[in-house]
Amino acid sequence: MPKEETLSELILESIEDGVGVITLNRPEKLNAMQAPMLEALLAAVLRMRDNDAVGCVVLTGAGRGFCAGGDLGNVHVELAAEAQMHPSLRKRPQTADAKFQRLNKMHQASMQLHDMSKPTIAMINGPCAGAGFSLAGACDLRFAGTSAVLTSAFSKAGVSGDYGGSYFWSKIAGTAKVRELYLLSEKFSPDQALAQGLVSKVFADDQLREETMKIAKGLAAGPGYAYSMIKRTLGVAEYSNMEDTLRIEAIGMVMSGYETAERRLLAEDAKRFPLP
Repeated sequence: MPKEETLSELILESIEDGVGVITLNRPEKLNAMQAPMLEALLAAVLRMRDNDAVGCVVLTGAGRGFCAGGDLGNVHVELAAEAQMHPSLRKRPQTADAKFQRLNKMHQASMQLHDMSKPTIAMINGPCAGAGFSLAGACDLRFAGTSAVLTSAFSKAGVSGDYGGSYFWSKIAGTAKVRELYLLSEKFSPDQALAQGLVSKVFADDQLREETMKIAKGLAAGPGYAYSMIKRTLGVAEYSNMEDTLRIEAIGMVMSGYETAERRLLAEDAKRFPLP
């Protein structure tokens, strides 16, 4: 199928054979996040979620980095400007509350990558830190190139972490490991990350996109309804207890089984009665 592409300044979006690719586009800053980029990312994720032509979503970065996290230089400039505008401590809580509300809204990008009914893949093509580390954890699968470096980086920046990383990485790595990841902010090579279950696969840099897209296209062409039920069941398993999980598993098996049987019957009919 031909490749469809729409471009914006900070986020690139393309659709290729059912795979929606979202590319963070500040390569000169290793795709470090700033407010307009965060808003554009959320909009792009929602578009991919709602596009029936998309069966799988890949998140990656332009240039030699995946995402270096938040643009701390830009944040410090904003804080300094606010300090000049509002020197009185009395006005700070209003500013903090506005920041909280904005960040809480932007966090929906992570939630949607995690909860949407379609498989999601983080294609980690270079440094992956801070918010980028959290976004990678939000995806169902993580494929890393050999030049990738993964680190939470939050404690070294003097912040506690955002974009759901504390939740996602607790589920992926376990509570003991995530404390190590966050408190020490150590850097992990792709092989180290693979050995500890932080990434799913490692590919040579020059093969990362080809191999990722091969898997993504396979998922996009696969049983979409079954994938949606798998993600729903796994979501319940994350949030709930065994009884609820077993119940949703039963529902998912019945519903996806019917859908798969119907698709097979339609495929058989198409072979038996081909269009002229």
